[in-house]
Amino acid sequence: MNKNICIEFKNVSKSYKDLLALDDISFQIPKGEIFGYIGPNGAGKTTSIKILVGLIQKYNGNVFIHGNNITLEKKNYHRLIGYHPQEAGFQEWRTIDHCFKTFGRLSGLTSKEIEHRTQEILDLINLSEVRYKKIVHLSGGMFQKLRLGQALLNEPQILVLDEPLSGLDPNMRFQFKKIIKKLGKSGITILFSSHILNDVQNIADKIGILNKGKILTIGSPEELQNSFHIGNILEIIVAKNTPLCENLEDLTNVDYVENIKSIKQLIHLKSDADIDLSITSIFELLIQQKCKIRTFNLVKPSLEEVYLKYVGGETE
Repeated sequence: MNKNICIEFKNVSKSYKDLLALDDISFQIPKGEIFGYIGPNGAGKTTSIKILVGLIQKYNGNVFIHGNNITLEKKNYHRLIGYHPQEAGFQEWRTIDHCFKTFGRLSGLTSKEIEHRTQEILDLINLSEVRYKKIVHLSGGMFQKLRLGQALLNEPQILVLDEPLSGLDPNMRFQFKKIIKKLGKSGITILFSSHILNDVQNIADKIGILNKGKILTIGSPEELQNSFHIGNILEIIVAKNTPLCENLEDLTNVDYVENIKSIKQLIHLKSDADIDLSITSIFELLIQQKCKIRTFNLVKPSLEEVYLKYVGGETE
């Protein structure tokens, strides 16, 4: 077993009566990595997360933390995990301070440890000023921060976040991402699920795309773009008052061409096109026609395009 691997799912399957929620999934998350777990609603993300945190105990396959099977090390591994569920209720009459004291005692922390961790976490998630505010009066963003705060109270080595940005406005999403990045840099291993690629693409070291209970691919954002060449585009900008290049559509590797205004062309290559050969043939045609080129640029497919290609457009 690789000592650098923090979390490992090995041939894990889970069914709910006739519904196969997870279909023999296997993946590993190294220590200190932020792993973005992406897929449409119903893809199996929450099921696998509940297995990891111990809320689902009947399944096929094995899950390991630091090389230890979680079914055999229940008491020990629970102490390592902080869990931010997709939905969680708090007693609204409590204040944030009271809530942290209660969760701290349930986690086995001393009063001194609770006080220290409460202030440390409130500073991190920017809730210090509302420490004594009742939960019923918190905004949606503050409530999400409270969920994150309780997950951090026991100083976990592993942080599991199930759709933590759901329902947040753009400003609060930015704040949350900033906090998650900071936690990742501190060495915590983070599993972060979402059905929206933009939630994780700027913060994840690796992204796993899950759909219909299966892991479709795993890679860094750059690896996903480089290895899955869909819709590669060559952008040409010509000098003003000069004609655009003609007959580009006739080239073997070209799918179609967009002429934008009078100075730009977007050449969409076929999915199986050899990029280097395509560029060479296009350059030859440009030289033949004596086109005056200002810029020539390869535009890679966005991660959103890669994601949609894998899941077939199922984003909701």
